[in-house]
Formats: sequence, structure tokens, C-alpha cells
Amino acid sequence: MRAVIWVLIMTMLLAAACRSPAPRSNEVVAVAAGTVPADPSDPIWRNAPEYAAKLLPQDLVDPRLMKASTAEVLVRAVIAGSEIAFRLEWTDPSKSDLPGAGQFIDACAIQIPARIEPDLPDPQMGMPGKPVEIAYWRADWQASVNGREDSIKSLFPNAAIDHYPYDAPPLQPGSPEQQEFAKRYAPADAVGNRREGARPNPVEDLLAEGPGTLSPATRTTSRASGVYGQPGWSVVIVRSLPEGLAPLTRTQVAFAIWEGSLDEVGARKMRSAWIPLAIREAE
Repeated sequence: MRAVIWVLIMTMLLAAACRSPAPRSNEVVAVAAGTVPADPSDPIWRNAPEYAAKLLPQDLVDPRLMKASTAEVLVRAVIAGSEIAFRLEWTDPSKSDLPGAGQFIDACAIQIPARIEPDLPDPQMGMPGKPVEIAYWRADWQASVNGREDSIKSLFPNAAIDHYPYDAPPLQPGSPEQQEFAKRYAPADAVGNRREGARPNPVEDLLAEGPGTLSPATRTTSRASGVYGQPGWSVVIVRSLPEGLAPLTRTQVAFAIWEGSLDEVGARKMRSAWIPLAIREAE
């Protein structure tokens, strides 16, 4: 009987250990792996310590966020070769990924100083002469990548449309004439505005040297994947390893979260301060 009780106790302890939360770190630590995982559910993430990044409202520049929402974002990091992947997880009771008038979108961002140096730029999107690199993910872009077609008919099923001039029978579908005529009805796309429309990638690389200076990077090299479930979003963002980051050096990283259902957009966001980012070599 004692042996049976002992086995039951050990089984219960082992099960509790398996369910216990991952160990928390006092900094974001990227662990070495064979490949960077693109899937938020990849088991590789279990080997990376979890950091709970506390968030505060962006109330320094207009338009300000005056009421706190998302309290924290849980962060893990993995490196492989010349890339680093961040897994962000945060609570969001409602999924906001539909574009349209009056609609705001769930989103997240990672910010890293463009250069590793002793004097840090301001965590509020850098400062003149001290730029920051930002990788910005949006939920509607993720839906587009997943195959959702955000057309007038799909977004507004009760809308009545006779026809668009560029769909007129004399214009052959897909012909240069038809495509040129269609640009007149998609002016944002015609001038290279990348904010809306179908996308092959749900993340965008940006640069900034202070509030109000945000601009697209020359090209986007980051990639991402996001999944919504309970209690909220899990997003993986993969970007190039910061130049000069090595096991004996450190840089900083910051995070931002937008909750669309609370009308958070642009500067109205929850953000973190700078957090140390270190690398752990493979054991």
C-alpha cells in the first residue's frame, strides 16, 4: 500500500511540474537553435525563457493613450544563424482584424536600436541621430496572408454594386488597359501606399528617429505569423540579428501592443521601456 501511495504522489508531482509555468527571466534571453521557429506553437519555444514585459500607456506625445489596457506581453526569443525570432503573447478578449471605416486593428511591434552603443536612444521611437528599427505586425495583414479577401462584397455583403467601370466588357480582364483603368479606383495602391490591400507578408520594417518620424525601411526583410485564440494573440516575428549582438554583448529591445477594440491606433498604444536583450549560446 505504501508503495502504491508513493507512486501516486510521484505521478502527481511530475504532472504538476509539467503544468508549471515556464521559468521567468529578468531580461529577454535569445537561446540558440538549429532553425528559427515561424510557428507560435513550435515546441522549440519551450526551451526559451519567458520574460513578462510590463506595458504602460503612450501618454507623452499626441495623440495620447490616457487609459491603460494590455498590462503585459510575454516574450520569448530564439536565434539561428543570422536571424532572431521573437514570440509575443498577450491577452486580448476580442479579435479585431477587419478593416473599414471606424475599425481599428490589433497589432504589435518590436523595436531595437539601429546601433549597439552605450548611449541608448529614447525608447519613445528613438531620437535624432539615434535611429531605431521597428518590425510592425497587424492582424488584418495576417488575415490577408491567410487567404481572406477583403473586398467590398466580402466586407459588406449587403452592399449593392452595379459594376465598376474597369470591369466593363470592352476591357479584357487582366489586360494592361484594364489594370491601368483600375488604378483610378485604387489611388492608394497606385501611389504605392502599402497600408491596405492584399499582402504577402503580415509584417513591415520601419525606421524612426523620434515621434513623428516613422518611415518605411528600404525593404522589409522580416517575416511573421500570428494566431488568435484564448486568451488572445500569439505572434512570431523573425528579423535579422542586430549587428554586433553576440554572447558577450547586449542590446535593448522594446515592445508595443495595440488593442483595436479599444480604438488604439497609431500613437495610441501600450508600450514598454527598454529591456536588455542577451544571447545564450547552445549548451
